[in-house]
Amino acid sequence: MTAGTRLPGTPEPMHFWKGVGGIQIAGDSWGDPKGPLVLLQHGGGQTRHAWKGTGQLLGQAGYHAIAFDARGHGDSDWAPDGLYGQDVMIQDLECVIAALGNPRPVLVGASMGGGTSLVAVGEDHVDASALIMVDIAPRIETEGIDKIQAFMSLKPEGFNSLEDVAEAISSYQPQRVRPKNLDGLAKNVRLGTDGKYHWHWDPLFRAGARNLGRREHRLELCARRLTLPTLLVRGGLSDVLSEEGAQHFLTLCPQAEYVNVTNAGHMVAGDRNDIFGTSVIAFLGRTVPVSGQPVHPAHHIDVHPFAPDEDIIDVP
Repeated sequence: MTAGTRLPGTPEPMHFWKGVGGIQIAGDSWGDPKGPLVLLQHGGGQTRHAWKGTGQLLGQAGYHAIAFDARGHGDSDWAPDGLYGQDVMIQDLECVIAALGNPRPVLVGASMGGGTSLVAVGEDHVDASALIMVDIAPRIETEGIDKIQAFMSLKPEGFNSLEDVAEAISSYQPQRVRPKNLDGLAKNVRLGTDGKYHWHWDPLFRAGARNLGRREHRLELCARRLTLPTLLVRGGLSDVLSEEGAQHFLTLCPQAEYVNVTNAGHMVAGDRNDIFGTSVIAFLGRTVPVSGQPVHPAHHIDVHPFAPDEDIIDVP
């Protein structure tokens, strides 16, 4: 089951894999399949399209980048049992890795995808070669989370037009330049049988109580267990991961590198895609190079970005 009919012109998935329970997982790829594998996992309410610019940069640098829609999102199946917790997301990740031949991937995750990646590595579900967490850590700000939840609750009855969709996104992301051409919004919504535009995700994704205290404890334990090369990227304007939250993660995982992308919000890759991709490639060049030996990392970088990538307009 999905949210409705895909709008004309929206990109078809390049690949499909089977997740746990037979769920169909949709994905795209860039670069040479013989290069080091980099798996890109989006945030809650996003799709694989949030990683398009980063995936292209990684592919050009010699990596094999793959982004996939989480269950209940984008072109992946909705869960018939309505289960969307972290554990089943990790199982889907394991299924995708197995389908790719069980390489040691680099895990890159934004928000929800970052939490999935951290637990997958910290609890020994996935043998990864490196971990990159984007604007997520064990300690996050409830105010920012509440703002996301409020946005995702908008218009459960659907939108009358893409113009209404654009207005909702602009209200949530005022730092973004509102696109003049609304065609790019098509991949964020589906056309329902009621003639209205609905978000691409399963409404049950947001159902159920979330215990942030339990979540923080679990992620802290996982962070303390990290031994692989790790990079934390924070958006300097983020209301989800504060500077204090980032520094707390660095006390748990002192060997981690840290990049603060100034003038970017919670959606770091979308707000400042080129600079984000450059930072990721620089980190991987030191830790998981396409060829040659890695060198010693630099631990803290403040990145002053250029203009945002207007092609990426997914919601967090």
